[in-house]
Amino acid sequence: MGVDGLSVGFVGLGEVGGKLAGSLAREGFDLTVFDLSPDAVARLAEKGAKPATSVADIAAGVDVLITCLPSPAASAAVIDEAFAAMRPGSLWLEMSTTDADEVRRLEAIAAGRGIAVLDCPVSGGCHRAATGNIAIFAGGDRAAFERALPLLTAMGADILHTGPLGSASTLKVMTNYLATANLVTLCEALMVMEKSGQDLATTFEAIRISSGNSFVHETESQLILNGSRNVGFTMDLVLKDIGLFQKLADAAGIGLEVNPLLIDIFRDGKARYGGGEWSTNIVRRIEDATGTTLHADGFPEELVDTVPKQPGHEIPARHAQSKETVS
Repeated sequence: MGVDGLSVGFVGLGEVGGKLAGSLAREGFDLTVFDLSPDAVARLAEKGAKPATSVADIAAGVDVLITCLPSPAASAAVIDEAFAAMRPGSLWLEMSTTDADEVRRLEAIAAGRGIAVLDCPVSGGCHRAATGNIAIFAGGDRAAFERALPLLTAMGADILHTGPLGSASTLKVMTNYLATANLVTLCEALMVMEKSGQDLATTFEAIRISSGNSFVHETESQLILNGSRNVGFTMDLVLKDIGLFQKLADAAGIGLEVNPLLIDIFRDGKARYGGGEWSTNIVRRIEDATGTTLHADGFPEELVDTVPKQPGHEIPARHAQSKETVS
């Protein structure tokens, strides 16, 4: 038995999943892993994880199964195989950024098999996933959340129980919509400053210390100015996430102005540079249009979280007063 007596399986060892699984291995959990990439499995095996030969193999032998996959379709394919093997009383944590309706559909199947489900998407970048300082949203039954909390605090720092199943996925696609809008406006702002004769390193600091600052600026602007653009997140993933946000708006009957424009921008970026291109390279659209490459010395090629692992803890949710109690 590993930490807290839990045996854990992890399927999906990509840019984020591999780092989350690495945190569990580092914290001493009894961890078994599976991915279609043998190299990804081998990297986790070097950290103490046990390799599995299939999804069914991993699902049959663990108390908790975690998935972190690139799309709702990929999650559905994996979990259909996993459910057939998982034991009653086990727990599934869906850490992919996915469709809330889809995770609720799968939870209905899981309930019939005695399997508890939480949707647990993460936010904060690959560099924070690597150190275990990433933020984690978790939606689902409170008892299941408390059971999963030792795992969540090992993988992340700020843990927010968001409410019913699906609420975490809904909030996650909203935050990715905001991050995408910020990225596009930063690309435009940096280019306008470049063409206005401003030093870009000074521009970076001006934004950082001002009301225009943001998490996206402090991270992704550095990669843009370095030229590596290596954010670990692709244009395809952006399109998936803002597409899910648009689905929410459409279901609510809300006509959006900004998100449809972002979808058009990233569809154009995908057509020009490929869906597997880093999302930060959306800046190339304005670079190509102006014939100018944004670059400044002194910025890192990749992001590294220099903050040591912070103790994971639950963030108390703020609850507004009910209308009946407001005078």
